[in-house]
Amino acid sequence: MKSPFTSFWMAGFECSDQLNCFGDRVDLLAATGHIDHIEKDYQLLEDFKITTVREGVQWSRVERQPYCYDWSRVKKTIQAAGKKNIQVLWDLCHFGYPDDLSPLHPHFCKRFIAFAQAFVHMYRSICPYGNLILTPVNEVNFISWLGGEAGATSPYTQKYGWQVKYNLMQAYIEAVKAMKDLDNNIIILTTEPLINIIPEDVNDTTIAAARRKNEEQFQMLDILCGYICPELGGSPDLVDIVGCNYYHNNQWLFPSEKHLDWRYASGIKGYKNLSELCREVAERYGRPIVIAETSYEGADKNLWMHMITEECKKNNEAGHRIMGCLHLSCAQSPGLGFP
Repeated sequence: MKSPFTSFWMAGFECSDQLNCFGDRVDLLAATGHIDHIEKDYQLLEDFKITTVREGVQWSRVERQPYCYDWSRVKKTIQAAGKKNIQVLWDLCHFGYPDDLSPLHPHFCKRFIAFAQAFVHMYRSICPYGNLILTPVNEVNFISWLGGEAGATSPYTQKYGWQVKYNLMQAYIEAVKAMKDLDNNIIILTTEPLINIIPEDVNDTTIAAARRKNEEQFQMLDILCGYICPELGGSPDLVDIVGCNYYHNNQWLFPSEKHLDWRYASGIKGYKNLSELCREVAERYGRPIVIAETSYEGADKNLWMHMITEECKKNNEAGHRIMGCLHLSCAQSPGLGFP
C-alpha cells in the first residue's frame, strides 16, 4: 500500500467533546483556541513541513438533535485546510456522544451509522476527489474502560466495560461498511493505545494476569477483523492502517501499576522498545502502522521525540512499515477533565 499521507510528520489538535467525570461537557477545540485560530495554526506548521493533521468532527456538537446536523465547525476546518493545502485525518467520535445517547442506548448504533453517512455526504459535497481518511471511534479500548469500568464519563458505569466496548464495535463495524458502500476512497485508520504490562512477581498467577491484560489491548482490532465476536460482522478488510497511540506512561508493572521510566529502559527487565511493540502489531495484523499519537511534556521532550524517530527508523529498516508519526497536541490543552 502506497502511503496516503502527504507528510510523514503529522500534527494533532485536541478535539475531545466528552462528558467529564463531573458530568460537564468538554470542548477542547474551543478550550485550546484552535477552532478560532485554525488558519494561523496551520500556517505555523509550514516551518516544519507538516501537511497532514488530525482533527475531530465532535459528534456531540454536530448532532444536538437526532438526525439534525450542524457542520459549521467542520466546514470551517475543511475550508482552512483547503486554503493552506493541509490534509485532514478525521475522528468522527473522539470520546464524546450526543447528550441523549451513550453506547448502552438502544439507538446508539443506528444513530452513529446515520451520522457517519451524513459526514461522508457533506464532505464529498465540498471535496469530491481524493482519499478520505477516517477514524470512526478513537481509542475504543480506553473509552470503554473510562466510561464502563471507571465511571468517569458516559455511561458512568462500573463493570460494564466489555458491554460498552461490544456496543461501540457494533456501531464501528456497521459504520465502516456503510461508509465504504458510499465511497470506495475511504481509508480506515484505527487509533488505539499501544501498551506493555510487565508482571511484578515471577509467580504463575501474576504472569498469567499480566499476559491477559496485555492481550486486552488487541480486543478492539480483533473484533474489527472478525477474529473474535464474529457475529458483529468484522473482517480484516475493514482495517486499512493501524494507528498506535504511544506515550511515556504506556508501560507499567502489574499489579502495582507503577509506570516505568523510559529514560532508563535498557535497565528494566521486560521493558519493550517502541520498535518491538510495533513489530508485534505489524505481524499480528499485516497492516502498515502509524504512530497516531505521541508527545511529551517536560525538559526531555526533544529526547523523547528523538527516541520515537529512531524507533520508527528501526521498524522501516526491518520491513515493518511506519507510514507516519503524529505529535499531539499541537495547541496547548487544559486536559480531558476540564469543561
